[in-house]
Amino acid sequence: MSVEFYAASAAIAGASMLIGLKKYKETCGVQLLAADDQSDEFKAKVSGSENKDAPANIKSVISTQCTLLTDPESSLMVPTPYLCGGMLQTVYCTSIGLKKDAQSAVEYDRQTVTMSDNGTISVDWYPTRSEKDSHKPIAIIMPGLGGSSYEYHIRCMVKVLASGDNGYRVAVMNHRGSGRTPLTSGRLYNGYDTEDFRDIVNLIVAANPNVPVVGMGYSLGANLLTKYLGEVGSDSPFSAAIAICCPFDTEVAGRSLDAKGFLNDNLFQPNLVATIKRVIKRNLEVIKASPINYDIDAIMKAKRMSELDNLITARTYGHKNCWAYYKAASSTPYVDNIKTPYLAINSLDDPITPYKGIPMERFRSNPYVALALVKHGGHLGFFSGMDPRIWYLAHAKQFFDVLINNSSN
Repeated sequence: MSVEFYAASAAIAGASMLIGLKKYKETCGVQLLAADDQSDEFKAKVSGSENKDAPANIKSVISTQCTLLTDPESSLMVPTPYLCGGMLQTVYCTSIGLKKDAQSAVEYDRQTVTMSDNGTISVDWYPTRSEKDSHKPIAIIMPGLGGSSYEYHIRCMVKVLASGDNGYRVAVMNHRGSGRTPLTSGRLYNGYDTEDFRDIVNLIVAANPNVPVVGMGYSLGANLLTKYLGEVGSDSPFSAAIAICCPFDTEVAGRSLDAKGFLNDNLFQPNLVATIKRVIKRNLEVIKASPINYDIDAIMKAKRMSELDNLITARTYGHKNCWAYYKAASSTPYVDNIKTPYLAINSLDDPITPYKGIPMERFRSNPYVALALVKHGGHLGFFSGMDPRIWYLAHAKQFFDVLINNSSN
C-alpha cells in the first residue's frame, strides 16, 4: 500500500479521535439543577429589594454571574485520564491525604475551644485569626468523617480561598478527637448532631460583627452543614454555603458503604474504622469515664462502620441501630427550609455518597438551593488535568465572592 494510503488512514484516525474526544468532553459539563420560581424574599435577602432587576433565585445568580460554572470550557470536569472512574478518583484522593505541594502549603493558627460539656473543638485559621485582617470575610469549613484541616483537598481549598486581594480568613473546624484535637469528654462527633457546629459558628460570628461569613462542608461535614442550614432557616448567619459530596440520604450512603466489595472491604471500611479506633485508643480513659457504658472490647473488634455506629452513635442518641441513626441523620428533609444561597457539588460516579441519595425534587422547588452535578469526580476527588488538580476550587471561591458582593451592594 502507498504512503498516501497510510497518511490518509492516520489522518482519518486522528480526526476520529478528536471527534470522539470532543463528544466525550461535552458529557463532562455541569448539570445545574435549581428552581425556576421567582422569590421576592430571595431578592430582598440576597440582593436588596430596591434593585428590581436583581436575581430572584439562585439559578439566576449562577447563570448570570458565576461564569466558571456556566462557561463551556471552565465548567467542564474532564477527569485526569488515568483517574477516569469514580473509584479511581476516590482512591487517589485517599492516597494523597497528606501530600504537600505549593497548592496546599498552609500553616494554621490554631484556636482551641472548650464546649459546654468540657469537650474540645479546635479551629485552624489561615492565614491568621488576627484582628488586623478583621475586614476580610470569613469562610468556615467542616471536614467529613475521619477528616481534618490537614487533608489535601481541604488545604488546597483553604489556600485558594485565602488568596488574592479579596481573600478570606479561613477557619477549619476539627471535630472532637480529630485533627490532633484531644478528646476531653466522652462525647464523639457524628453526622446527626449539629450542636458543635452551631456553637462554633455563633462564637466566630459574635467575635467578628458585621463581617460576611460563608460556610463549606465536605461529605459528612456537608451533611451537617445542610442540616444546620435547614434548622436555622432565615436566621442563618451565612451569606452563602457550599456542600461537597453531601450524602443527603445517609441511609442510602450507609448501605452503599456497607455493601460487600473489594474496595469497601479492603480500603474504605478499614481506613474509616481505623481512624475511629485510633481516637478511641488515644482517649480510652475519657471514653470509659463516659456515663454511657460503651462496650470497648466490641468496639475494638469491629470491622465495619455500621458496627461502630451500632456500638457508639446509635447507643449515644438512643437509636435502635445504625440504620435508624442513618435515617435520622439524613439532611434531605432540611433542604426545603434552607434560606441561604446554597450550592451542592456532587458527582454521578461517587461510590460512597451515591447520586440516588440526592433529593432532586427538592432542588427544583427551593429558590435558594442549586445542585451542580458532574459525570466524574468520585468521592471528594474531582481531579482534572494530566497533573491532577482539584477542579472546583476557583468555582467555589467565585460563588462565595458573587454572593458576598451581591449582599453588600
